[in-house]
Amino acid sequence: MARATTLVALGALLVLAGIAAAWPSILSEQVAAAAIFLGSYVALAMGKIPGLAIDRAGVALVGAGLMVAAGVLPLKDAYRAIDLDTITLLLGMMIVVANLRLSGFFALANAWVVVRVRRPVTLLAAVIAVSAVFSAFLVNDAICLVLAPLVADVAKGARRDPVPYLLGVALASNVGSVATITGNPQNMMIGSLSGIPYTQFAAALTPIALAGALLTFALLVVLYPAEFLTGGRLAARHAEARINRVLVGRSLLATVAVVILFFAGQPPAKAAIVVGGQLLLTRRIRSTRVYAEIDWSLLLMFSGLFIIVAGAEHALLTGDVRAAAGGLHLTRPWVLSLLTAVLANLVSNVPAVLMLQPFVAGLPDPTKAWLTVAMASTLAGNFTMLGSIANLIVIEKASRRGVAIGGWAYARVGIPLTVLTLAFGTWWLVQ
Repeated sequence: MARATTLVALGALLVLAGIAAAWPSILSEQVAAAAIFLGSYVALAMGKIPGLAIDRAGVALVGAGLMVAAGVLPLKDAYRAIDLDTITLLLGMMIVVANLRLSGFFALANAWVVVRVRRPVTLLAAVIAVSAVFSAFLVNDAICLVLAPLVADVAKGARRDPVPYLLGVALASNVGSVATITGNPQNMMIGSLSGIPYTQFAAALTPIALAGALLTFALLVVLYPAEFLTGGRLAARHAEARINRVLVGRSLLATVAVVILFFAGQPPAKAAIVVGGQLLLTRRIRSTRVYAEIDWSLLLMFSGLFIIVAGAEHALLTGDVRAAAGGLHLTRPWVLSLLTAVLANLVSNVPAVLMLQPFVAGLPDPTKAWLTVAMASTLAGNFTMLGSIANLIVIEKASRRGVAIGGWAYARVGIPLTVLTLAFGTWWLVQ
């Protein structure tokens, strides 16, 4: 019954949105914007439109088109609504990660760990450390895409239960990515919207990421005692990795260079796209192979979301609405953190950030508020299996390796981890 009600509501919103776009004179600009905004966000939260083959990127594109068609935003304003810094930064980092993967670097790192780790608890620590550290700089979704199949193969080859190790990849990639602007898509967006320097962002949130990684390790060890507390040893394994040493060297050099540029104060988007572009200048790998590694649909979804939110802000954020938002006490970090976490689980973390943007920008201390939103929107992704794209990537890659991660297996680790890390993170930022 609940599902049927949801489908009916979604259908009604989409019909109303279509009417608003086709006959804008029938409905006021505010009603049209509200219908399009709500219809788009319900569809984004569900991840699809029942009966159609459209995905989240398509939903965002359709919603953006309806905002323009309904006259809520002129086309020129829609173009200006797209934050090109965010799109450019994400594209540049995707190119860097694609080169690392295609060069064989991740397979090489995996082989190095395999031949040196002797105990399950040490393997778990290595998995969490690698996931968290790489996700802090190289976009957590991309890191999960690479690490999940490698970790599944390593655990199965060592005759261990792959589930806790794969959970370690998903959970640690989320908590690790909170540390920097380039850790995940929502942080990139916040970095562009807020103007917070990369170094200041990292200094404020790295301790939270470190605490989150330690909590992830502790919870997995405690909740899987048969796997980690029995004193067992890993089965002997021989790891081979096919690599292109020249490409590995170039990719690592580029990665180090872009991180140095971030901390040196260069605009992250500029540093990422310049370094990423240089990596395409090679005779050893076709550019089309790099392009195939890029998540173009994510870039499309971001562009559409910028336009949808800009349209809703233009039509709906009247003075009365802004005054009512002031009554929510968003100046209190605990309130802002909780609201962000709830929104992130309702509509996903990137849309949640965009929804909060008009209100956060007007707070007395926007820097502290943006850091709180970055922390809470990221850590909230660990609450459920559907909380972040990184989780879904790990689950999908695990299933392709014959490993099923159930809802309870995830929830019994993810829920307490989310509560603990959100509490610590909010407390830390209050200090």
